[in-house]
Amino acid sequence: MSGPFRVRAGDVGDAAVLAQLHAAAFPDAWPEAAFFSLLTHPGVFVLLGARAAAPSEEGFVLIRVVAGEGEVLTFCVADGARRGGLGHALLEAACEVARSRDCALMFLEVSESNLGARALYQKSGFVEVGRRGAYYRQGSLSADALVMRKQF
Repeated sequence: MSGPFRVRAGDVGDAAVLAQLHAAAFPDAWPEAAFFSLLTHPGVFVLLGARAAAPSEEGFVLIRVVAGEGEVLTFCVADGARRGGLGHALLEAACEVARSRDCALMFLEVSESNLGARALYQKSGFVEVGRRGAYYRQGSLSADALVMRKQF
């Protein structure tokens, strides 16, 4: 991808980087082994990205494509790279890959309290189609997951 971002396809060799980025973004981060395992499954792919001047990856989107539908399994951008367009670039690239694999729909779940992510998804054409009550938990607190869908 040209422009202010670098976006590339990743593989199992990126599992440690994915775990690091995930740990910085989420309190319930996935371990390296989970990323490694997921990336060995058919239909699962990851795109990593960074701002053009950044020395290393600053975000990623992990997607599963099955039976004409795509699903964002997890997605994050490092704090210092947020709100600059990298997340949008990654999400759009992931949607392009899904479309190229004959997907008609892309789904994702997001915490109702994650206003930044919700705005990004809405900007990218995702609409709310469902809700999972108390899906996300952090200690004694919980938040609903909004199920969102984009139709291609």
